[in-house]
Amino acid sequence: MSITFLNKVTLSLSAKFTFSKSMDEKLWKKCIDFHGHVCPGLAFGYKASETAAEILRIPMEKAKDEEIVCISENDACGVDCIQYLLSCTVGKGNLLFRVTGKPVYTFFRRDSKKGIRLVVRDFNKDLYSREELIQHILDSPADDIFDISEPRFKLPEKARKFQSITCECCGESAREDKIRLQDGKKVCLDCFESYERSFL
Repeated sequence: MSITFLNKVTLSLSAKFTFSKSMDEKLWKKCIDFHGHVCPGLAFGYKASETAAEILRIPMEKAKDEEIVCISENDACGVDCIQYLLSCTVGKGNLLFRVTGKPVYTFFRRDSKKGIRLVVRDFNKDLYSREELIQHILDSPADDIFDISEPRFKLPEKARKFQSITCECCGESAREDKIRLQDGKKVCLDCFESYERSFL
């Protein structure tokens, strides 16, 4: 869906963009405020959120608890838009990182178990100024910005609750799945001394 921009709006860092009625100018501004600055990475995150919301039929900024799950393959600026717009957060367990360094985002909807994988397409960014690039990302149809496909993995399980175990070395508590055995003692990852003798 292409967006025709109508009225001009000045945003932070003296960046000038124009918006149409089909794009939610207020949400974009809120994302900038949440993130702290405007940049192309944030625009990719906005576009990814908008695309996931449209395909999975979730109103942006109104996703329920863990309704949407995002697995991001990077920890860059765009993730902040996903947090703000789709209510995906690390603390709730519905924002997961599989850091490959790729501009790839996989989204699932828990109730329908439907999902999509968005991969930012390669294109010559040097053809645009910084402001023009942001405008291009926001203005273009989703399938011009992303390769859109089925997820490559299954919907992750919901966040579990774990017991806390006290480390017998430092005395600090840690989640039970992060505890290791060392010399017959339960120890945290900080106190655990790894043992490797592999030859590469």
